Amino acid sequence: MAASMARTCRYVSRHGSFILLRKTSLFHTLGSKFHCSPPALNGFLFSLNKRGILKESFPENAAQDQLPRLLQSGAQTVYCGFDPTADSLHVGNLLAIIGLLHFRNAGHHVLAVLGGATAQIGDPSGKTSERERLSADTAEANTRSIRESIQRIFTNHELHFHDSAKKLGTVTVLNNLSWYKDRNVVGFLSEAGRYFRMGTMLSRHSVQSRLKSADGMSLTEFTYQVFQAYDFYHLNQIYGCKIQLGGTDQLGNLMSGHEFIHKLSGEEVYGLTIPLVTSSVGDKLGKTAGNAVWLNRDKTSPFELYQFFLRQPDASVERYLKLFTFMPLAEVERLMEQQREDPGKRLAHKRLAAEVTKLVHGKEGLESAKRCTNALYHSSVQALEEMSDEELQELFREAPFHEMLLEPGTTVIDACRRVNAIPEGPKGYRMVSEGAVWINHKRADKPEQVLIPKLHILSNGLTLLRVGKRNFYIIKWLSL
Repeated sequence: MAASMARTCRYVSRHGSFILLRKTSLFHTLGSKFHCSPPALNGFLFSLNKRGILKESFPENAAQDQLPRLLQSGAQTVYCGFDPTADSLHVGNLLAIIGLLHFRNAGHHVLAVLGGATAQIGDPSGKTSERERLSADTAEANTRSIRESIQRIFTNHELHFHDSAKKLGTVTVLNNLSWYKDRNVVGFLSEAGRYFRMGTMLSRHSVQSRLKSADGMSLTEFTYQVFQAYDFYHLNQIYGCKIQLGGTDQLGNLMSGHEFIHKLSGEEVYGLTIPLVTSSVGDKLGKTAGNAVWLNRDKTSPFELYQFFLRQPDASVERYLKLFTFMPLAEVERLMEQQREDPGKRLAHKRLAAEVTKLVHGKEGLESAKRCTNALYHSSVQALEEMSDEELQELFREAPFHEMLLEPGTTVIDACRRVNAIPEGPKGYRMVSEGAVWINHKRADKPEQVLIPKLHILSNGLTLLRVGKRNFYIIKWLSL
């Protein structure tokens, strides 16, 4: 890919966000360059590189001289784009948000740009076929949901991870539809289109791979790169934005953005890339068998997010602590040493899961995740009693939820039959008497036993019924 990129040269990307200023040496890996730079100038970028958050820089001399000096000169504006192709971001997007948080924590101003317009165009990079068309209404609904999620994460960072002694930069969440909705196609092409060359656009890796496919590439997808470049130009002009941040998986979308900006305004701009985080088997982090781990609670609960990071393999946990938490590197090293001394305690895994869950869902979300963990894996009746209806339904997503009147004399077998947990007749009766039924983590093998408050019915009015190993039923009792 690097060789083909070097031939096409001088592009900018909006989602993924990269800039190229020279026709040679497309990018430089940050590690080697920052080691050569004066510590006074490279401290912030070097620390991000050491954590593994930054991978490449644009232009070729930015890492050593221009970009560190620019950041040292005063607060700058940095942006990263997110297309709302779904109603939630997933953990694969989280590292880009964390990158923005690090810049904000260092006093720089950050822009999170939601692609309400570009999501309707569709980014072709990394796709073997065209995305399904996203309606304007769906894009708007997705944008609202993602805006709330991003704002929540920035608020959680400020509340739980920010050093109050440091001055935070500002954060602004934008929708690129706002600068396209009143434009007409003739005016836009007349203003912007003349600065793009067909030969350069056709040579893009994302374009070439699609042109060779059976389905080809639509004009809509082909124009995506024009909108990416214009986004950066708009942000540069309105917000003084000179730095883009984005994932390396967008390298195929490098555009003529620097050339576009330079021709229109003469501004010098820069780009920093973050690594594409993958699992131990090479899958994108957060996508397992096609199922993403989402950042919105209604799609992935705090418990599920907590468990996702808790279950990461030992070989990944140190890297993820550096990437996904704000722990000082020295503290990470001490924690890993404790982990090596007593692996069974899984201290590093627990800290990783806790830090990420608190960032995404706040302190209450972390407490919810721990309650659910204790209720499910430690058979804690106290945890069950402290859980809300929402938490129980999140924990047992596939479990039927029933609201029923608690009639006097209701027995164990009555409860089981009313929620259709057991068959009618003798077979169901035998299932109870033979020990197949559990209520609130305790075996209930007496079919005619009348339900007892605090034993079968918790103080929060709930009963967790299990038949066999995996069949759960949640009952919310309503008093007569």
